[in-house]
Amino acid sequence: MDYLIFQNINSWAGKHPLLDYLAVFCAEYLGYILVAFLIVLFFKDRQKFQSLIIKVLSAVILSRLLITEIIRFFYPKLRPFMVHNDVHLLLNHSTSPSFPSGHASFFFALSAIVYFWDKKIGSWFLAASCLIVFFRVFAGVHWPSDVLAGAAVGIFSAWAIEKLFRKEELKTP
Repeated sequence: MDYLIFQNINSWAGKHPLLDYLAVFCAEYLGYILVAFLIVLFFKDRQKFQSLIIKVLSAVILSRLLITEIIRFFYPKLRPFMVHNDVHLLLNHSTSPSFPSGHASFFFALSAIVYFWDKKIGSWFLAASCLIVFFRVFAGVHWPSDVLAGAAVGIFSAWAIEKLFRKEELKTP
């Protein structure tokens, strides 16, 4: 099933230069815009956005550097371009394990925290995260299950951090 979905998405790569450009932009660079937006907020009003930035950093560290790496250690799944010769690869990528997607866990953790903070802005962040992970499959570097699992890890991490911070905020007078 994973391979069939991957094939249907990846089969469009390499056929339309504009679509390939969009794919590379979203898969590689769109995330920088999300991070830059948060940096601008932080420097605009450090006092107001300090808690948001701390939550984002906590969720990202939990999801990307802890949970994702633990799963990859015990389940080192090969990337599509390492398994099949018919992959239309649009990005250069290392041969590191692909499950769960580090990009998905990172950007969904970041976006979910932003969503908990502000639903309207968070919805835009989540939509951008969906574009990032979809186009990483399109570009041939991830299986659909990689990005779905990464998104789940990211959202779970954000939820856990949000819950932990709310518990601590209730304790603080």
